[in-house]
Amino acid sequence: MKFKPMLAYGLSAAAVVAAVATVPSSADAATVTLYVATTGSDSNAGTLAAPLKTIQKAVALVAAGGTIAVRGGTYALTSTITIAKSGTAAAPITLTAYNGERPVLDAEALPYTPGAVGSTIPSAQRGAIHMEASYWRIAGLEIEHGPYAIYCDNCNDNTFDRLVTHDNYETGFQLQGTSAGNQILNLDSYNNHDPRKNGESADGLGIKQGSGAGNVVRGVRLWNNSDDGFDAWEFTSAITIDGSVAYGNGYNRWNIPDYSGDGNGFKLGGSGGTGPAAAHHLTNSMAWGNSATGFTDNGNTGAITVDRCTAYQNTRTGFDFDGGSTTKLTANLALGNGSAVALGSSTASGNSWNIGGTWSVLSTNAATITGARTATGAIASSTYLVPANGAAVGAKI
Repeated sequence: MKFKPMLAYGLSAAAVVAAVATVPSSADAATVTLYVATTGSDSNAGTLAAPLKTIQKAVALVAAGGTIAVRGGTYALTSTITIAKSGTAAAPITLTAYNGERPVLDAEALPYTPGAVGSTIPSAQRGAIHMEASYWRIAGLEIEHGPYAIYCDNCNDNTFDRLVTHDNYETGFQLQGTSAGNQILNLDSYNNHDPRKNGESADGLGIKQGSGAGNVVRGVRLWNNSDDGFDAWEFTSAITIDGSVAYGNGYNRWNIPDYSGDGNGFKLGGSGGTGPAAAHHLTNSMAWGNSATGFTDNGNTGAITVDRCTAYQNTRTGFDFDGGSTTKLTANLALGNGSAVALGSSTASGNSWNIGGTWSVLSTNAATITGARTATGAIASSTYLVPANGAAVGAKI
């Protein structure tokens, strides 16, 4: 029996690519824009006046340097969208919402939505979009009810911007394998849950089980997922996370039997000191209201740095970094957590618990930071959890 998803959080997809007025005669031309619409046909030419029906057909036709512009409406997928061709550094391929419209990819009809308890999803069926390619720019799409929303394996030098992944039956966005130089920007990923593993696997964003330098996460919001907000399980290379938030993760909102979601805001690698040592870098990020910790190394013994981050009202520990001796925490703020910090042999300076005293903040109202994004796709700025004394401690988004 399928679990009914919660109502989608209202978000408007931002415009990222304007329409190109003229379509070259050959779909192989690098400058071509192919259009996709719910009213189209895959026997059409793919012009604005005669659009294609499916994104998969457009993927088959597009060449390096080309663009796929997807019109608004709901696309009920009957098979996984597979992206296996790459662009180039000089001519990436773009897949984007058309002119501010809102395309929604509904993958409820795909297998494993959800899978049986204990089952394994075959690799090729992981994701409403299953990607093994490089030099793509994907923006402005909303993806729901998939066995993962986006699953990217062995992907390099891609940019993912202003995506919304929610109510999927596995992690909203997963990057793994040998994957380097990817940018995940302004992602909203929420309500993802996995009855297949009793809630223990579906994160908002996972960069897992692989390696690759230069992966950047910026401006993402990860909330109400069954497992963790962000998870870097067994990823051996450093990941940079900046200006991002994770909240409300790890609670059983779906009445999943034998629930085992972990509930960390940001989980950063290995387990029990046995996992790979990766020097992830977090800055200016917030975690609040999670069922476990705000930020945790999860046994990662690497030289993690955590600077100007805020943990607020997490059930367990605000900052749990007792896995190694090379982690450094500076200018972080811990308020109202089960406990402020578990340091082990990590070093900490200039943090709220080092400074001491009573800390108050300008606002505990998250409505702005969790509300509509700006026209550029950024998280709207607010005074949420900013220290009232003006100290340069904790995040300011």
